[in-house]
Parts: sequence; C-alpha cells; structure tokens
Amino acid sequence: MSGTAPVNHPFFARIWTYLSAHETAWLHDRRRENLAGLTGRVLEVGAGTGTNFAFYPATVTQVVAVEPEPRLREAAGRAAAAAPVPVQVRAGTAEDLVPDDPFDAVVCSLMLCSVADPPAVLRRLAAHLRDGGELRYFEHVASSGARGGLQRAVDATFWPRLFGNCHTHRDTEASITAAGFVPQQSRRGHQFPVWAPVPVSEFVLGRALKPA
Repeated sequence: MSGTAPVNHPFFARIWTYLSAHETAWLHDRRRENLAGLTGRVLEVGAGTGTNFAFYPATVTQVVAVEPEPRLREAAGRAAAAAPVPVQVRAGTAEDLVPDDPFDAVVCSLMLCSVADPPAVLRRLAAHLRDGGELRYFEHVASSGARGGLQRAVDATFWPRLFGNCHTHRDTEASITAAGFVPQQSRRGHQFPVWAPVPVSEFVLGRALKPA
C-alpha cells in the first residue's frame, strides 16, 4: 500500500447508495455501452456500489474492482455476489494499486472527477494495463458557457465537500491524452436538458488505448 489517507465520506456514501439504487434506464444504457465488447481481465477503479457489475459481458473472465469508501465497498461486495462474471472487490484507491498481472482493460465510471491528480492516476492505471490494452471511460466533464461558470462556482465552494471530492469542471479527455493514452473514439452528450442548471449534466463516453 502507498500509505494514502483512508477515504471516509459517510454523507456522500449515503447519497450515492440511494442514487445508484434508483438509476434510470438511460444511465444503465450508458454503463452497458461503456462495457460492451470487453474481454479478459478487467480492472475497475472507484467501483462505488458495484452498479457496473451487472453489465459486464460474458467475455470478461475476471473483474478486479477497487473501492476505497468502506460503505460503498460493502455494497459492491453484495453486487459482486450477484454479478454474471467473477468479481473480486478490493479496498484501496488507484494510488494504492500494487503490481499484478497486466489487465486487458481498465474501466473508469464517474470517478476521475474525484481524484486529486487525474493525469497521475491515469498514468498509474496505464502501468497496470498490457500493451495495447483499453481504457474505457464514462465521466461527467467540463462544460462551456453558463454551465461551465456554474461548475467552477460549485467546485470552489460546497460540491467537493458534499460529494466525495467530485470536481465537475474537468477536461477529462485532456488528462487521458496527457497520461499517454491514444484516443480511439468518444462521444459527448447531456444527461439532463441543456437548459437545466445541473453541474454534472454533460458527459463523455469513450475508449483509448495504451500504446503497444
């Protein structure tokens, strides 16, 4: 272990457990899309309550799921028991990962917003991928215009404190490229109507490769 501080967000864990238990069909479709076509061993970082687990295709032989928040990790353990593929839930953060056999893919879902240094974390994740391995990501990202101003305002005030260090105004794809990944495809969209004043509406869903 790297000695990072324990993660303890009881308020956020309570909120996220409720929200993940009431996800919309739209969110389920995005999770399924993010995982489609994966094969072999997969590392999922920031697994939360394990909402992704039900959507892994049968071509995945193992998922190692890392979650640092103990309440969320407990829920993820229950979800793992019902998953259609083998899932091993581990404590820790991306920074805590120790050397293992290389993974075929790394999955990040709504978690790169909450790490202190996204490019550094992504470089760490790349080290756990085989050459040519995939990064799959589904993340909310920085918006422009009025929504971008709202994101900057909430990031500087209450949002990270209430929502597990979530930062809404991040250029996540720039961080992915800065970490050495080669983008293959991505698309952007909005979870809520464009006019809705919700800071986490805009998302990006895509895949990138670790160079061979």
